[in-house]
Amino acid sequence: MKKLLVLSILIFSIHLQSQTYAKVNALTALVAVPNIGIETSIGKKSTFQFDILVSPWKSIDGLPYEFLTITPEYRFFFKEKFNGFYAGANIGGSIYKVSKGTHIKDHEYENGFGYMIGATLGYQKKINAKFMLDFYLGGGSHQGFYKGYSVDTNVRYDKAIDYNKSGEWLPYRGGVMISYKLN
Repeated sequence: MKKLLVLSILIFSIHLQSQTYAKVNALTALVAVPNIGIETSIGKKSTFQFDILVSPWKSIDGLPYEFLTITPEYRFFFKEKFNGFYAGANIGGSIYKVSKGTHIKDHEYENGFGYMIGATLGYQKKINAKFMLDFYLGGGSHQGFYKGYSVDTNVRYDKAIDYNKSGEWLPYRGGVMISYKLN
């Protein structure tokens, strides 16, 4: 399903016959957490980006750290598209099975899903006719719905009948995308 979604977006973007870049986040690749995306022109000073961030790690020190985030984003460039500073607005979704914060020392994890809405600030610099770098940082509100479990017993530690809920403001995007122009 994930591959079909990525392929559909890629075909749709190329079909628009506009400037389109395929992107890979160099910073997340260094820690083996792939973040790939596609960005295409939708106006004189605006673009649309769609990216996916995946942590495939079933266990880090005996604790789960698996997640998937999908983030579509509108970007407005202050000079011209794909050049210079921009501001973006995004809304996305996540699914996760992770141990974080105080749950690490208690040997617990959260299994759930969430949505986020936020903003991004960035700067794009063309290297040559085909390659570009995209430096960016973004964040906003993440609203999560999860069930908490003990890693040792796989029994719920929380007292919620269905899902626990949590909301927080946090940075959830960032890096250096190496971008390749497709057309």
